[in-house]
Amino acid sequence: MRLGVLDVGSNTVHLLVVDAHYGAAPIPASKSKITLRLAEHLDGDGAIDDSAVDSLVEFIQRSLVVAEDLGVTETIAFATSAIRDAPNGAEVLASVLDRTGVRLDLLSGEEEARLTFLAVRRWFGWSAGRIMVVDIGGGSLEIATGDDEEPDVAISLPLGAGRLTRDYCRTDPPDAEQVRALRRHVRTSIADVAGRILRVGQPRLAVATSKTMRQLARITGAAPSADGPYVRRELTRADLATWVPKLAEMTSAERTRLPGVSEARATQLVAGAIVAESVMDLLSVDSFDIGPWALREGVILRRLDGLEP
Repeated sequence: MRLGVLDVGSNTVHLLVVDAHYGAAPIPASKSKITLRLAEHLDGDGAIDDSAVDSLVEFIQRSLVVAEDLGVTETIAFATSAIRDAPNGAEVLASVLDRTGVRLDLLSGEEEARLTFLAVRRWFGWSAGRIMVVDIGGGSLEIATGDDEEPDVAISLPLGAGRLTRDYCRTDPPDAEQVRALRRHVRTSIADVAGRILRVGQPRLAVATSKTMRQLARITGAAPSADGPYVRRELTRADLATWVPKLAEMTSAERTRLPGVSEARATQLVAGAIVAESVMDLLSVDSFDIGPWALREGVILRRLDGLEP
């Protein structure tokens, strides 16, 4: 079957079209996206503004045309942190349904963590043993760990790179006090849940899945995305310790000149790097493997698991 997946995230909205059937890996057939940054389109009450909703509706309408042209037989649509946390999130979902006919499934943070964990488990397999999965999105941080396809612990924290940049980094580059306050907030938040994560055992493999993590790995020497998904990519705590202060001293424009850093993500990279380093320090992780599958693949795999073999 040919599946379409609409992923409404805090930074970007993606349409992924895959060829898939029960028991097989989904094969990408088409990808498109817009950088919407819903978390930056908030009014004084924290509600998502009308212009962002209009842009979201327009992209979904275009995506439906693309999906039809490509022969998609079913479209799965979901939204994450930005709409989940907005006080008018329900109204946004209703507007999208009314104007496009698409019902967005609003995932909880724990569901995000569990579905991402499933994707990583399927990619790395049972031989990986106990795994820990970390994803830094625009609005939230997800951490999950376990031996099976369902994690023992799945946690979501409001520590997304976009959210933290908006709340703490008021200048470009942020000054020393802003960085200190951001770091203190991130570390306190992660420390509150570290015991729950570490209590179930240290992972044999730690995996990072987000765009932020891929960009940090690329900066520190990992292979470019053009080399394909089967090349091993790694992000180490030692490399992050070197790069976090460098990134904090750069302007956004200077960060875009680093390998693999897009203009759309450059502003958020300092906050993302501080979250990544804090996770590694507080959870005693020396290195992350960068996983090519994440939430979208987890959603697809869960759907395929429900098909008749």
